[in-house]
Amino acid sequence: MKRNRLVVESLPGFEPEIGRWIWCLEDIRKTILEKVCELSPDVIGKRIDDQPSIGSLLYHIALIEADWLYEEVLEGKWNSTIKALFPYEDRHPDGTLTHIEGMSLDEHVHRLRAVREDLHYHYCSMDIDEWRRVRSLASYDVTPEWVIYHLLEHESHHRGQIFQMIRALKSR
Repeated sequence: MKRNRLVVESLPGFEPEIGRWIWCLEDIRKTILEKVCELSPDVIGKRIDDQPSIGSLLYHIALIEADWLYEEVLEGKWNSTIKALFPYEDRHPDGTLTHIEGMSLDEHVHRLRAVREDLHYHYCSMDIDEWRRVRSLASYDVTPEWVIYHLLEHESHHRGQIFQMIRALKSR
């Protein structure tokens, strides 16, 4: 029987403290991808009542991660290749998530991986001073450290929604 190892480890190539936080982010993403990659393609865009589809949540997760990386951490310096992966606005004027339809799971996974790869690239080059350097934006001050905390919280929340949706779709 394989023994579980329940330990947070620092990812190689990062300053050790930063690498531990990024490891946590990766652990959440891994569990999402394991679940959604088991699904049939037609399930990705399905909605239950007025809830967002799994595809809409995957798009939203990637867009929010990109937005926090480029707007806050990199202070508005977007990667044009990444920006092109987001042809739709995140939300409608009423605050509901944009329904993303007709995209394959491969497209969603590619988007998630591309954003995460760029996040790794930028955080890998950080030392502790840059990790904690305050960015003063128009409405608030923020550090790259807080951004990762927020992304952990954000993705965990949506992971729960995705898992709940999968259970609901399987029971139909």
